[in-house]
Amino acid sequence: MISMSYDLAKLPMTSLLRPISDAGSALSRLDERIARSPVGQGWIERMHFADACASLWIDGELAHVEDLVLHDAGADIRAPTHELTIARDVLKSRRRIAAQPPGWALSPDGLRSLRGQGHIVADGGAGETIAVEGGVAADGQAAASDEAENRGGEGTDVSDPLAAELAAIDAVIARSDAVLTEAKAPSRVGSREKDPFVYDLDWDEDERLGEWRAVVREIDSFPPVLQAIVALDAWNGLEVLQHAPWLGRLLAASILRQAGLTTAAHLAAFNLGLKAIPVDRRRNRDRESRLLALLAGIVAAADLGLKEHDRWTLARQAMERRLIGRRQTSKLPELIELVMSRPLVSASMIVKAIDITPQAAVRIVGELGLREMTGRGRFRAWGVL
Repeated sequence: MISMSYDLAKLPMTSLLRPISDAGSALSRLDERIARSPVGQGWIERMHFADACASLWIDGELAHVEDLVLHDAGADIRAPTHELTIARDVLKSRRRIAAQPPGWALSPDGLRSLRGQGHIVADGGAGETIAVEGGVAADGQAAASDEAENRGGEGTDVSDPLAAELAAIDAVIARSDAVLTEAKAPSRVGSREKDPFVYDLDWDEDERLGEWRAVVREIDSFPPVLQAIVALDAWNGLEVLQHAPWLGRLLAASILRQAGLTTAAHLAAFNLGLKAIPVDRRRNRDRESRLLALLAGIVAAADLGLKEHDRWTLARQAMERRLIGRRQTSKLPELIELVMSRPLVSASMIVKAIDITPQAAVRIVGELGLREMTGRGRFRAWGVL
């Protein structure tokens, strides 16, 4: 049973009016800049990665953006951690919400889908399957397929082509076995029996979710920014899902998107903004202080988004100057688009994206003047800044 409900009777409207206006103006400025920007799509994709990692930071976990990018591309250099798996799920959820119509996330079908995905990621039970991509062995060491995919990089041994091909075949078989094992495992989404070591059996998520949806319906006539912060505060107060507190922040961002305060393909980076707000403000016992902290987080997210947009615009212009005098068949323009869409890229990512050899990938990276981000001789990755 739910031990508490969210009371809307005494919202501190007077103290919230000005901050709500400031937050709405900040979001509008950011939206206008992104909608007309040549780096808009790359900015959106980069924000997905940054916001996913910031989500874990808010919940007391740590996942590096570089590791998330490589994991998302299936180019891991080690077995993914549980935190990285959660970050990947936040990333996938953001992309799913952005790819759907604005009202999808708050619909019954959308909530059911997103809620089920959150259970799979956060359960942590004995039956949980953590996907190991990119040829990473179970013991955390790079498998032989990494040698094949990263051939051409510094320190890579490709003296035996047959061994590399056999290793690639073994990696495909291993991934197929993992997929089949996961498909045969009984689904835990919607399961009536829950592991008491993982779940609080008295925690009725359906009832809590129903209470939260009632709050959302009741605030439907509020201004969009006020709807978003009240819905998020209610989600945190009701503690709707045991293992996916991050979903509430994505749903709050969906409310802003549904109201037209962000572009069609953009979700406000709630997590990134809240990361800049002290925890004692975000989790204050006083509701007015919590709501003001959420509004400050929205403004911080918008300001950071504008600064990052300007920085990446200048970086793109600097890279495009290197195209002067190049042949029309040059792969540099494609590499620029790839680099602008990811915080960093590896040799294998470049090979897959623009269909060139590993040796050519390393060469054109040098021509573009990208910065090496990992400090390694092998499994190198590059970024703009």
